[in-house]
Amino acid sequence: MNKFVYWVPAFIWIAVIYYSSSTPYEKQDIKPWLGDWVNLSWAGPYLERISFTYNNQEVSVAAQGIAGFIEFFIRKGAHIGVFFVLAFLIYFALFYTVQQNKNKPLLAASAWAGTVLYAVFDEWHQGLTPNRTPYAGDVLLDAFGGGLAVFVILSVHRKNGRKKKFNIE
Repeated sequence: MNKFVYWVPAFIWIAVIYYSSSTPYEKQDIKPWLGDWVNLSWAGPYLERISFTYNNQEVSVAAQGIAGFIEFFIRKGAHIGVFFVLAFLIYFALFYTVQQNKNKPLLAASAWAGTVLYAVFDEWHQGLTPNRTPYAGDVLLDAFGGGLAVFVILSVHRKNGRKKKFNIE
């Protein structure tokens, strides 16, 4: 089988990320949906005391409303989740296409490095999109998502290695 096939999922995922970064914020805004379709009023009393600054902007219910506050966490969680998937897909492709020494920690570190490099490119690209701004904090979230994937991958490999070592299956 052609080894390129193992890279197709990663490249498709990169295209999805690229498309998302090319989309102006107004077309991705989920606040109207949250406000119209989900009753969030019950959460206000629990969340109104939370306030912090992210990218020189106050993040709080008072500053953004309950829908905007919740959207902030959805969007930042998406950074982590999207780059978790990317790191996993890059690792998968490396694992099945690298012929020499299948050093799993090295492959995982390479997958993480590739993920972080793409995260940097993605933030730069996002800066070219109307009403979107690049922010180094988002790259850190992306790197965390990729690192979490690497942790899960290596933990599974370690667990599977222990089972084989003791003939447990």
